[in-house]
Formats: sequence, C-alpha cells, structure tokens
Amino acid sequence: MSLDELRTLIARHAGRSTAAVDGLLLSADHRPTPPRAGIADPVLALVAQGSKRLVLGDRVYDYGAGQYLVVPLGLPVTGHVTQASSQRPLLGAGLALRPAVIASLLLETGSGRNSRAPSAAALAVSDAPADLLDAVVRMVRLLDHPADAPVLAPMIEREILWRLINGEQGALVRQIGLADSRVTQIGHALRWIRDHYTEPLRVEDLARLSGMSPSPFHRHFRALTTMTPIQYQKQIRLQEARLRLMSTSEDVADVGFAVGYDSASQFSREYRRHFGLPPGQDAARLRAEPREVAGIGSPAPW
Repeated sequence: MSLDELRTLIARHAGRSTAAVDGLLLSADHRPTPPRAGIADPVLALVAQGSKRLVLGDRVYDYGAGQYLVVPLGLPVTGHVTQASSQRPLLGAGLALRPAVIASLLLETGSGRNSRAPSAAALAVSDAPADLLDAVVRMVRLLDHPADAPVLAPMIEREILWRLINGEQGALVRQIGLADSRVTQIGHALRWIRDHYTEPLRVEDLARLSGMSPSPFHRHFRALTTMTPIQYQKQIRLQEARLRLMSTSEDVADVGFAVGYDSASQFSREYRRHFGLPPGQDAARLRAEPREVAGIGSPAPW
C-alpha cells in the first residue's frame, strides 16, 4: 500500500516545487531517456515505478520499483531511465543526505561507535523495507500540507535516516556522518578536485588533505569511486566542457583549455571517447536538443 500511495503522490507533485520539504527531490519520466551525466551528491534515491540504470566507472547498477540506492559522496555518474511509458511513467523520489543530520543522530544514539567501513564499492541496490517506504511516503505527503512541513519534516528525515542506518546499507550511511570515516576523508579530496578541476593534481597533496598517506589514499579512493584521482578529474573536466559547449559559443579548443587541458587534440580525443562524438558535433546536437541529449534541466542522474 505504501508503494501505491508513493506512486500517486509523486505523479501529483513531480514537476512542481518541492521547496516546502527541504532536500526532497521528485522525478517523473514518461519514456526511456538517454544517459544523463552529472555529479550525484549524497542522496537516497528510491524508485516507485519503472526502472533506472546508474553507471559509475565500469560498474552498472539497475534498480526498479521498491528498490533504493544510497550515493555517499560526490560521484560522477551516468544515469538513465530504462523502463517507462505514458501509461506507467518512471516515478522516483530522492532525499539529500546531510552529513550534519546523520552525525547528530549517530551522536544521540551511539550508533557510530565501532562503525566499520563498508567493505564493498560505494554503491549498492537494496529492496526498500516497509518501514522505510512508510517514512518516505509521509515525507512526500507533506507536500499536500506544506504548513506542517517545518515541524514534521525534520522528524521524518531523522526517521528515514534511522531506517537507513539500521538497514542493508547502514554501514555506508554511518560513514557519511562520521568526521573521521573513509567516506568523509575521501570526500575532502573529491571536493578539492571539483573546486580546482583546472589545476594540476598531485596525489600526495590530496592524500595529505584527506589525512592519509599516498598508498592507502589511492587504494581507498579507487574502492569508493571505481577510478583514480586523475580519472575522476578527467570526468569533471569533460562534464564541465560539455556544459560550456551547450551553453556558450566558445571555440572547441578554447573550451578544452578553459577546463584544464593543455592540448586541443587530447581534449578532442578524450571527449569523443567519453561522449561518443567529437566536441563540435556533440555541441551541435546539444544545442538542437539539450534536454533530450544531455539531460540538462532534467532531474539528477540518479
């Protein structure tokens, strides 16, 4: 019953403002979509109807109705809707995962003590238990009663987090809230790369920023992101270049230099390898059909 009500609520509110409930995200797609590349910040993503695919590096995650995944830190992912129609659109709900709120809950309950780091990769798909679905439904239901949201939304958010902490992906969620966790440490490096993606990158400096020595840093970084720091930087540069090409009339070579490449030929070669077309051709396609091709202006790629 919770999943049925969640579908009804998302269908009613998708495309409208969700500002009344801070951190709540809703999406609806009436047909399969092309891949949408972007940075997925910490979020709980749950599908109520249809199915989606998320790609991180060389790993593929498929999830459908009644399933969820947790994105623990800013990861460059590509996502697309794999099953949707006008009769049965893809309906999804997301909730931003705020480290400060998770930390407060862990401190209050003592759930962070002796917390083990997740042993697998940073992403996994799980079936949503009934108590988690019920809490998400009550959160989305607040959109029908926005005057109640300032009081009830923070309590429901804590309940959702509590269900996650005690669920299959609890170890990963706890890591988001722990200041000295592996996820938080690697998160410092990811934020630096995102803020300084045009600058030269030295693994030793990133390791120091994360409070690790280079060898463990490199190992943990790859385990959580499925890529090396250099590969992560390249993903950020290429995504930023694609946005520039769509929204400006800059020369392709100038765009490559602006995002940190020293060679126009290397930029074009890596861009084509990543997006399937040379920058100039892709830019023309982006400008012709920006929403359909790049997912610009559409929901987050998760």
